[in-house]
Amino acid sequence: MPNIKSVKKDVERSRAAYEKNKANKSALKTAMKKFEAAVVSGNREQAEVAYKVAVKTVDQGVKKGILHKNNAARKKSSMTLKLNKLA
Repeated sequence: MPNIKSVKKDVERSRAAYEKNKANKSALKTAMKKFEAAVVSGNREQAEVAYKVAVKTVDQGVKKGILHKNNAARKKSSMTLKLNKLA
């Protein structure tokens, strides 16, 4: 542990940011997995609900700096194609 007061604050700040990012990434991955599970089950209505949640979560990830905007666009495009194949 550092001795300098400002460095101690920096460590605490970075630890807090790490925990926030970890929670946000986990929520993003969970939403994506729920969508994938709905697609695999073949339930169109459930997949549409999970799709909306997953897309919203991906967009929030971009806003929060967790994902690059092109990465998010690729994920959303892939999910849309999977959802359209269920029709």
